[in-house]
Amino acid sequence: MLTKQRSSHSSRLGLLIGLAGVGVGLATGFLIGSTKPLYLGLALGAIPFLFYFFSKFEQAVLGLLVLRTSLDPFSGQQVPAMFALGLDVLTLLYVTVMLLRRQTVRTDRFWWFFAGWVLLQGLWVVLLPLGGLGLGAGYLSDSIREWIRLFSWLMVYLLVMQLKDRIPPQKVISVLFLALISPVVVALMQVFIPSLLPPILSAHSYDVGSLASEGSRIRGTIGHPNGFVTLLLLFIGLTWWKLKQSRQSLLWLLLLGLLAFFYVSTKALFGLMMVATFVVVLVAPRLSPVNLIGGVLFVVLVLGLFASSEFGRERLSSLANTPLLNPDIDVSRAILLSGSDNNSFNWRISQWYSLLNAWRQQPILGYGLGLSTHLVSNGLLPHNDYVRALVEGGIVGLVTFLVFLVVQGVRLVQLMLSAPRGSAQRDLCEILLAILLAIPVGMITENIWSHTTLFFYWMTLMAVAGWNWNEHPPERSAAVLVSPARRF
Repeated sequence: MLTKQRSSHSSRLGLLIGLAGVGVGLATGFLIGSTKPLYLGLALGAIPFLFYFFSKFEQAVLGLLVLRTSLDPFSGQQVPAMFALGLDVLTLLYVTVMLLRRQTVRTDRFWWFFAGWVLLQGLWVVLLPLGGLGLGAGYLSDSIREWIRLFSWLMVYLLVMQLKDRIPPQKVISVLFLALISPVVVALMQVFIPSLLPPILSAHSYDVGSLASEGSRIRGTIGHPNGFVTLLLLFIGLTWWKLKQSRQSLLWLLLLGLLAFFYVSTKALFGLMMVATFVVVLVAPRLSPVNLIGGVLFVVLVLGLFASSEFGRERLSSLANTPLLNPDIDVSRAILLSGSDNNSFNWRISQWYSLLNAWRQQPILGYGLGLSTHLVSNGLLPHNDYVRALVEGGIVGLVTFLVFLVVQGVRLVQLMLSAPRGSAQRDLCEILLAILLAIPVGMITENIWSHTTLFFYWMTLMAVAGWNWNEHPPERSAAVLVSPARRF
């Protein structure tokens, strides 16, 4: 009887995959003659991958997680967007198959909050064509694209949750380090042998829609150096965690030093504030001579490397000509100077001033998701995620944005307190909490909310952190079973 049920389930699964393959095939046929060869090749490759995805689910998901850091150089061909859409479709298809087969779809309470939050963001997409926001229906495609980007983070979380109890959480995190290979190799070439790289991977070719190239800034395979620096901070945190968990300290120390070198080579001034916040948050709860010395040495290393270059010294000295450190320069003068002094901080003040003036016309609901670039003549993002949330979503949008950040912090604190003291899970939650508290600091002067690659891996780690790690306090016997606390 059991064999028949399994055979029936397999037949249904094969039928569903076959129908999905037919759908992909029909879409492929429709695209022939009207689509670029790259799109056609991806569509044809989707059919065998669909079968591989269901037959080797764990390997396929891990492969997708590793692949994401290699896609940004092909943004001009919309490959990252197609990857996100494909991942969304795969996740929804997999969940549908699981439900039809009456199998468990793994979620947690944070995922349901996240799903409700993403659904709430869709309110701005609905209101835009109805005339309820500051801009009209002509901008609907941009707003939908932004909502799909947020929805993709939700799908990443859901997809990774399906690996729970199939793969150890430590293994998932170890596999994520493979995603560093392509950006690190390219970053090394950008530093030492840039002439061998094609223009698409050059350290000088990132400045599409930015202020200025500001010389050579390392970005690996990530679209912009500022996006690379936040991704590096995430992996610096994971390397720190590995350093504590592994007995091979030298290997992880070398990797930590290499990531710190690249971190400085991005020449992102806001990154210094983020890494300083990360270290302070991480070291403060366990203030011991070893932790304090290690944290101080790491910050000194980063600051020293940054200040060792002429560009770094110029960036640091430029702060003296801003309202931040110069009492003789007020906001009005900074705005006037922004057009001629090449001071990025003064430019940011001017950008914020223009956007806040626009927000005053639509204070409650703003102008719509992803539409802040349409409110300024230069077409650039605000370089302040709080201003962005306020302009795009109004006061309501800013509140939902802040709530989303706070709830993530609450989630991590709950997981940390429920995990055994000294366990790998608790240490990971402490690392993630330190990164989370550094992100709002960087959001003051940078568009971190647009760093899609960062949040792709952030949501992966948020999902893994909530798994049952089956760890027990080191001082207790392994035979003592501790029932896991109910988690948010």
